[in-house]
Amino acid sequence: MSAAPPPPQHHWVLPFAACASDDWLPAIQAMPPAASRHLGKLLQGMKLVHTDSGDVRSLSPPHERVLARALGLPAPDGLIPWAAWQHLQGGGVPAARAWAFITPCHWAMGREHATMTDPAALDLSEAESHTLLAAMQPYFETYGITLHHAAPTRWLAEGELFRDLPSASLDRVLGRNVDPWLPGGVPGRAMRLLQNEMQMLLYTHAVNDARAARRQPAVNSFWISGSGALPDPFHARVPPDTTISRSLAHAAFSDDWAAYTQAWTALDAGEGVRLLALQQGGATVRLSLCGERNARTFETTSTGIFSRMKSLFGQQPLSVLLEQL
Repeated sequence: MSAAPPPPQHHWVLPFAACASDDWLPAIQAMPPAASRHLGKLLQGMKLVHTDSGDVRSLSPPHERVLARALGLPAPDGLIPWAAWQHLQGGGVPAARAWAFITPCHWAMGREHATMTDPAALDLSEAESHTLLAAMQPYFETYGITLHHAAPTRWLAEGELFRDLPSASLDRVLGRNVDPWLPGGVPGRAMRLLQNEMQMLLYTHAVNDARAARRQPAVNSFWISGSGALPDPFHARVPPDTTISRSLAHAAFSDDWAAYTQAWTALDAGEGVRLLALQQGGATVRLSLCGERNARTFETTSTGIFSRMKSLFGQQPLSVLLEQL
């Protein structure tokens, strides 16, 4: 009986390796083969070990589902408890309380809908963030929610309302109409009411007056994500060394397909080279290619198996492989 293969030592997760935009496929098909040369060699020594099938309308995108599985987190759609996980990682009590991320953000108001802009573009300072949190806290408290500052555009929110409130990842809504992604159900209605209250509060807030004077976008809403609770007891898995490359995502959010293909070239020349060298040196490497619907995870295979199988990557161009995402 053959020995079990060693567990992966390195895991490369590539969000937005495929995109729902109509401009994505022409961009990836026009990319020269040299742009993915090292990725191709890496895949030649791998086999498909897991397929995560989903839908472009799911609240939790494929790359988050992949990471949740690696960590042993529960992963109902929209209820991967990322905020509870961050609280635990920060030294919080590992009780099965419900948490969510609250992201202060700017909605660009159009004639027919509001579009979520990247919160990072706000360049929100620590002082501004703390001031806004203090102003908003009393309103959240009326819904049984306590806010905790974690970063300028990421607050942790503790409240039982988040236990059964599915929420859409920011990666689903950035650059898009917010309406289809707003929370639903009875808890969702409460949160939409709170959002309306906060929009009125923020409209005349001194922080936004000062930002307007500096020609900076206003903080005019907030986004809920990462909602849910960890099971009690919860025992996290120890994942392999994991690299999550975000450059493809940033280019996709901007609809900049020239930057997107350049990001592929840079990733291939960077992390692609590094992991190929590790794999050729005997390390077990895992690669998760994630689109907006599906994710496919590949892992280093033994030389014996590889010698008897045809290269997966060699059978088809990269664009064909990525279209399956």
